[in-house]
Amino acid sequence: MVAALVSGASYLYISQILRQRISTAHETAMYLASQVAFLANNAAPDLNSTRVDTNNPDAVRRGIAYYMGTDRDLNTMLDSVVGSWPTVYDAAILDSDGKAILDTDPDLVGKKVADRPDFNEIENAGFRRKLRLVYSSPTIYEVRMPLLLNGVAFGSIRVGVSTIFLRSELTPKLRHAIGLSAVAILCSLILAALLSRVALGPLEHINRSLDNMTDGRELKPPEGEHDEYGLVSQKIANLGRQMRDTREIFSALKNNVDQIMSSLQDGLMLFTRDSKVVLVSAAVERFLGRSRGELLGRSVREIFSTDSALGALMLDAFRLHHNVEQGELEMPNGRRVQMSLDFIHEKGTQIGALLTMRDAESARRIEDEIELSRRISASGRVTRGVAHEVKNPINAIVLHLQLLRNKMKELDPDTSRHVDIIDSEIHRLDRVVQILVDFTRPRDLRLEDTDLRLLLDEVSLLAAPDAAQHGVKVVRELPEHPIPVKVDIDFIKQAILNVVLNGVQAMPNGGSLTIAAQCSDGMVITEVRDQGTGIPGDVQEKIFELYFTTKKEGSGIGLAQAYQIMQWHYGSVDFESVEGKGTTFRLRLPLAETHPAPVEEVGDALVSRKS
Repeated sequence: MVAALVSGASYLYISQILRQRISTAHETAMYLASQVAFLANNAAPDLNSTRVDTNNPDAVRRGIAYYMGTDRDLNTMLDSVVGSWPTVYDAAILDSDGKAILDTDPDLVGKKVADRPDFNEIENAGFRRKLRLVYSSPTIYEVRMPLLLNGVAFGSIRVGVSTIFLRSELTPKLRHAIGLSAVAILCSLILAALLSRVALGPLEHINRSLDNMTDGRELKPPEGEHDEYGLVSQKIANLGRQMRDTREIFSALKNNVDQIMSSLQDGLMLFTRDSKVVLVSAAVERFLGRSRGELLGRSVREIFSTDSALGALMLDAFRLHHNVEQGELEMPNGRRVQMSLDFIHEKGTQIGALLTMRDAESARRIEDEIELSRRISASGRVTRGVAHEVKNPINAIVLHLQLLRNKMKELDPDTSRHVDIIDSEIHRLDRVVQILVDFTRPRDLRLEDTDLRLLLDEVSLLAAPDAAQHGVKVVRELPEHPIPVKVDIDFIKQAILNVVLNGVQAMPNGGSLTIAAQCSDGMVITEVRDQGTGIPGDVQEKIFELYFTTKKEGSGIGLAQAYQIMQWHYGSVDFESVEGKGTTFRLRLPLAETHPAPVEEVGDALVSRKS
């Protein structure tokens, strides 16, 4: 770097010498031309006092040329030009036709002088071109000046500058400058080497410090070399790689945390030790009504105020540094929220706090689903045991009843008719037991990719006869784009059909039953809305229980089966009902892109794991 700086300065120094010498040659030539012009004006006589015809331009030109050629001062000036000025090659006075009136070369007087390159070509060129023009083949460049006599253009004055003369003037100065520059560059390198050893001495201490930063892994320089700067550079590069790796890992972890936080149903806010928010889940936006970007980086006092119960509780907790046990509060928007606040400590020092918020209604709904799953699971276990115990006696009764019928063939018809009734009821009991066994038996799901709209169309066709019988009109509200799901088509069709038929039977006076579907957050929600009598509030918690029914001819299996099938497909089913206005069932299924890995067997074990 030092050599480059000195070399640049030397380059500027040499170019300045070249420019100044060429400018001096140009100024000298211009000075000579102006002196010749001055003497030429003095040598021109008043032609009115001579016999020259002033009305004849040619005669006037010849007269002036004659007097100039005989002027002693002007000729003396031209004769001294070549010997007195080292860079000047010749000088001449030309008329308007380019013929020489006076010339340092007497042989050219009266002859037309050829044009030569203008000296400005050298003066205006760059450094390299100047050198190339001066040190190339010998050339004579001219410095021109117009000659005016009595304010009228008469001719021109030309002074020739030879590149040979310029070269002889420049070469000694350039050699001296180049030698001086070489010595300066050499001295600068030696001085830079000495200063660098002094300046890089503290790098040994930095080197040891970097060893500690790189986990003690010392990097060895190449054999025979002890370049402290190179060793430090290697370690800094190593630290840079570690920092880049750490940044990439942090970025990946941040993205994963953001994905997890965006999918959480619970609202989480993580605070630093100075009570500023560093992490916010998407659910917090629903609870507080403010965006995540607006919350991040703000303190507790900037987010909460004493105007709300939650704000007052949070400010008091942070002021006293006391945990808040899980409790239920009412938000300003009327929503009830379960919240808790835990201060995080490490080695006895508080390092932050975690606020957890959960929708109370959602929490109760989850508890209800868990309780319902527990009941279905318990009912399934009991049912399997009862079915097993009942199946064997039924088989024995059927066998002995057949034997009894064979022995009573010759009895009267009335006795045979009672036997037939007993046989029919036993077979009906056997079918009921078989239904119970089928309901609790683990199933193999045949998952297929399909468009849910096609399944809903088929369900509408299957329910059409029952709907027509009850005077119900089935209306479909389905999107134009496909709804991809991966399901067992027969089971899902059966679950939706059970809900649709339940809605049809709930409208004894007819009406409209709507089947709609929409996608939201990776799930597809199928809604079945009827205009029936609604479900009484005291039985709403029981409608998914096995065998529970409010219909005289109902079995209590349809909705329980629909609930079970939706659980098999990692979905859910819930409802809203208003007595006298109707009921809306919502069946949720994951879209095909977000469907979990298929299971081989589902049944009571799956229900238990779900609970």
